[in-house]
Amino acid sequence: MAGRVALVTGGSGGIGRAVVESLARAGTAVAVHYSCNGASAEEATQCARALGVESMAFQADVSDASQVDALVAAVMEQMGGLDVLVNNAGIARDNLLVRMKDDEWDAVLNTNLKGAFHCARAAARHMLRRRWGRIINITSVVGIIGNPGQANYCASKAGLIGLTKALAKELAPRGITVNAVAPGFIATEMTASLAEEVRQRMLQAIPLGFFAEPKDVAAAVAFLASEEARYITGHVLQVDGGLGM
Repeated sequence: MAGRVALVTGGSGGIGRAVVESLARAGTAVAVHYSCNGASAEEATQCARALGVESMAFQADVSDASQVDALVAAVMEQMGGLDVLVNNAGIARDNLLVRMKDDEWDAVLNTNLKGAFHCARAAARHMLRRRWGRIINITSVVGIIGNPGQANYCASKAGLIGLTKALAKELAPRGITVNAVAPGFIATEMTASLAEEVRQRMLQAIPLGFFAEPKDVAAAVAFLASEEARYITGHVLQVDGGLGM
């Protein structure tokens, strides 16, 4: 992956930061997108630079098409190209269906699904000219199996799977692969703070019996971005310990 340039949306923390590190280890220059947390994004760029690659932070609201167009233009100008797009930016606004407000639905769909569409459209314009590219969408196992209290989030992640498959067929003739990675439960500060009874109930649903770490998801992304995955497109790679079987 040396000589390639990747844009990781939502790259300032959690899975996004692990993806930044994984791509940097493969020799890929990384543009780290963030929405609000500039300090964390800068930490991610410093980590990538320490691994010997160019890295810069860029701010944008991915739900705004004009900001995404400006983001991709800035990455192109300041980093010399764009070969890999990782659509990782996402939010959650959990609520039961009968209590869910319109703005909770709209915020999640606009960021998680519409934002990925904006980024893919802007990046594909360049990739089509180069006749090479990788688009990797971070969906979720709940987009496959559902989850109570997350109608908006599940719908956005299921929509990402449909988007992935449509774009894979559309862009394949120009050498662009489009795939998705569907994480299950990830070991984070949030899962660590859950009551032990809740944690055990979650673990019992996972055949492998343990939570994934962000690096597990990042490894799948790095593989799909690599030349070794050149014959894989339209695929949803579940990194969920068997939860979605």
